[in-house]
Amino acid sequence: MTYVMPPEWDQHERTWIAFPHDGYTLGETPDEQYAARKTWANVANTASNFEKVTAIVHPKDLAMAKKFLSRQVEIFDLVIDDAWVRDSGPTFVKNEAGELACVNWVFNGWGAQSWASFENDSKIATEIAGFLGAPRVDSEMVNEGGGIHVNGQGQVLLTETVQLDPGRNPNWTKEQVEEELSRTIGVSDFVWLKQGLTRDYDEFGTRGHVDIVACYLPDQRVLFHDQKNQNHPDFPVSEAVKQQLVDAELAPVSLPAPTTLRDDEGFVDYSYVNHYVMNDAVLLGSFEDQNDKEAQAILRECYPDREVVLIDARELFARGGGIHCITQQEPVSKP
Repeated sequence: MTYVMPPEWDQHERTWIAFPHDGYTLGETPDEQYAARKTWANVANTASNFEKVTAIVHPKDLAMAKKFLSRQVEIFDLVIDDAWVRDSGPTFVKNEAGELACVNWVFNGWGAQSWASFENDSKIATEIAGFLGAPRVDSEMVNEGGGIHVNGQGQVLLTETVQLDPGRNPNWTKEQVEEELSRTIGVSDFVWLKQGLTRDYDEFGTRGHVDIVACYLPDQRVLFHDQKNQNHPDFPVSEAVKQQLVDAELAPVSLPAPTTLRDDEGFVDYSYVNHYVMNDAVLLGSFEDQNDKEAQAILRECYPDREVVLIDARELFARGGGIHCITQQEPVSKP
């Protein structure tokens, strides 16, 4: 059976999201926990205005979640560790008949990082497949949804520091990764970027996820995170990514980085690339930055048939990700 991962802009059946349960994502103080719950819920509630949303909620958090989540959001109660469902959940694929399946990657906490808990999250793909009555495509490769972007025409963007990470897939070669991605998500052309953004290699980073660096557009151009300030360590990263895209005979489109350079922890990886494309909307992270409106205007040009909605993403990025990282699209399937 051949399965193919549809591009994000194809029609969705629903959006999956998770509600923060524990650990560094939720935070230690009441203020931190409130901020996390409010931010995740804000994304879920906004998304639910445009398509069906199902939130994975730990049984212990059901009462709390109902205080934050809109009544439009369906609740799927499941024991989970963390709330980055793009990475811990399944990647959805379809066969030639349009029937849905769930790719079940090995999830090991972004390369078995010391702070990550993943005993329960590693089972999410199996649970969702069972809930949907969809077949599972099991993989022996450690991978996360934030580590791949597809164009719907057989090409995938990825980074050398994720799938080839010794903490994820020790001793795997590019050829082995490519063979497995061909088998699981139906791609045949691979654009390997050298690395991700600098902050993403800090303690709570993913070690280089592509979904804050670059992503395809429906017209096959590629948006890339364009850090224009030479004082930021991502300036040379952006220059290198742009050149790598040109070398791959792709058409890069600049999406300027926010002008904010630092937070309390150091240089930020705030990125407008980490947006989420829905049926009738694009959810775009904002940072109370002067470039928010410019990014919104660029996305409006790229998606003229969708509303581009700004959502404050600073609390997400403070915890190691963005709007794309906490959402996962389930494509429409044909029975």
